[in-house]
Amino acid sequence: MLHSLLLSTGAIVGIVVGAIVLVLVIGVIAWWISTRNNFVRLKNNVEEGMSTIDVYLKKRFDLIPNLVETVKGYAKHESETLEKVVAARNLSMGAKTTAEKMQAANDLSSSLRTLFTAISESYPQLQANTNFLDLQQQLKRIEGELESARRYYNGVVKTFNTKLELFPACIVGKRMGEEYGKKEYFELDSDVERQNVKVTF
Repeated sequence: MLHSLLLSTGAIVGIVVGAIVLVLVIGVIAWWISTRNNFVRLKNNVEEGMSTIDVYLKKRFDLIPNLVETVKGYAKHESETLEKVVAARNLSMGAKTTAEKMQAANDLSSSLRTLFTAISESYPQLQANTNFLDLQQQLKRIEGELESARRYYNGVVKTFNTKLELFPACIVGKRMGEEYGKKEYFELDSDVERQNVKVTF
């Protein structure tokens, strides 16, 4: 009787332990899948943020030839500055990685800032040119949209990188491959570069 009671208690304990182990295994698998899916969502948010930045950078690229042509008619002596703007635009269009895009965007912003400084000091007659004023307003609007896109992108990068570094999610993140590695922020080079391109006189 005692022997069968012990066997039955041992069987119950075995079943309970087995059930606990099974629940733990299912819990770990569910957590792993959920964490992995969360990384996929966050990576897609980062890619969406960069895609939005690309849209505004392209709008800026498309505006520059018209801007250069308009300025060229008034500022013949600024050919070197105009050439730098065009060269920076062309380099920006060829940028592929986030780091290249950041550097190219900074170089282009710097070139545009130099151009606007030069023409505001030496060519006040441009203020009366309707085409130039329209381009100026478009560029100002694009710069504002680009700044918002940068903020969104940097926000989702921060969320992604934080999740990637926190325990225990980092265990899953490290096993997801290189494309799920730490993401770069879209940062401006210096305090001067942190200002929008000045397009008002």
